[in-house]
Amino acid sequence: MFVKSVMIPKEKCITVQVDTTVSSALRKLEEKEMDALPILDNGKYVGMFNKYLLYKAHFYSSLDNDAFMEQTKVTDIMTNEDIFVRYEEVFENAMIKLHDFPVIAVVEEGKFLGLVTRYDAVEQFKSAFGMNSKGTRITFTSVESEGRIQKMTDVLHKYHASVISIVTFDETDKLFRRIVLKIENDSKIDRILADLEKSGFRVLHIDKEE
Repeated sequence: MFVKSVMIPKEKCITVQVDTTVSSALRKLEEKEMDALPILDNGKYVGMFNKYLLYKAHFYSSLDNDAFMEQTKVTDIMTNEDIFVRYEEVFENAMIKLHDFPVIAVVEEGKFLGLVTRYDAVEQFKSAFGMNSKGTRITFTSVESEGRIQKMTDVLHKYHASVISIVTFDETDKLFRRIVLKIENDSKIDRILADLEKSGFRVLHIDKEE
């Protein structure tokens, strides 16, 4: 999965220019119910503006409210000037950078191409775990060794089980690896679980969604 596959293209993004006042930018945020706005300079990405930055700057400002709102430019209080992702980057990089800010710009050679939002990250997370489809979720562990995933897929193929998602954890030097497998609800689930355990997998939890 790449950034380009999930980003909101620039044509659908609400942005502000470098000379925009914080008063005008705030109105845009509230009208569109957005978390943040990219700041552009003739198509070039400059930084991000959001309410938190505005409130923090206003708190420390010596100007009265009206003067502050009309005289302060978004570039005076912007953030994330150097934090963005590239068009061809893997989506995981965007997820990490979204940890501290609700949106991140997609930039290539300085040009603003679009946005990835925290909502996008959550949707991809849900997709990776198969949360949009009902099925049987099986959590199990396995000794970290060559061919373990192949053994699991052999069992699933034997019973013609339809896989919704598979996610593994603990990619370290630990002895055991955790695996979360979700398959379509199947009447042969007991036999599938029995064969998995015979193959060396230890089932920890089963959750069947009806």
